[in-house]
Amino acid sequence: MIDKRVNNAKEAIAGITDGMTVMLGGFGLCGIPENCISALVDSDVKNLTCISNNAGVDDFGLGLLLQKRQIKKMISSYVGENAEFERQMLSGELEVELTPQGTLAEKCRAAQAGIPAFYTPAGYGTEVAEGKEVKEFNGKMHILEHAFQADYSIVKAWKGDHAGNLIFKGTARNMNAPMTGAAKITIAEVEELVEPGELDPNEIHIPGIMVQRIFQGEKFEKRIEQRTVRKRN
Repeated sequence: MIDKRVNNAKEAIAGITDGMTVMLGGFGLCGIPENCISALVDSDVKNLTCISNNAGVDDFGLGLLLQKRQIKKMISSYVGENAEFERQMLSGELEVELTPQGTLAEKCRAAQAGIPAFYTPAGYGTEVAEGKEVKEFNGKMHILEHAFQADYSIVKAWKGDHAGNLIFKGTARNMNAPMTGAAKITIAEVEELVEPGELDPNEIHIPGIMVQRIFQGEKFEKRIEQRTVRKRN
């Protein structure tokens, strides 16, 4: 069995250089590859195009890369929690491509499956459709969306084994699963790295063939983006 383990996040991101396109999993601050993001910050790589559901917050997640001006372009769905992102976008320092959330997920999944493009009704009649091919299916207009083309995909899983088989937990599955295998190289950081055979095959979400590098992360903060609690009576 192929052993895909690397020692740490620094080794995992080896090869990511200036100007590359990188997918980063997670939903809000849930299931983000915290260790790899920190390693990218330390590497000083710049002019990245980042594909992610959102852009983190000011002092955590992708917000750390934004603070150091390491991101040239963000392709995202939801970006409402990051003041620095807003400032850079409005000042023209950051190129932004907003994408409907379902379309973003499908562009990842299509890349994962080797499908070059697909039609979707999402975004028809809006700025999202500008410059894109339009076709009618069953009386409804659809726009042509192309699958993402990324150099690296960085995902975070709950459990994984040496061969790269992955299990995600809860909401973290939303964007991590379709991003795995959707780039030339997929890096997985996991909370628990186990021996081959320890994972129940019926619980595996992503097979190891879609992962090239895997390591066990450490010191996960697992922050909450918006804490909402019921008022005391």
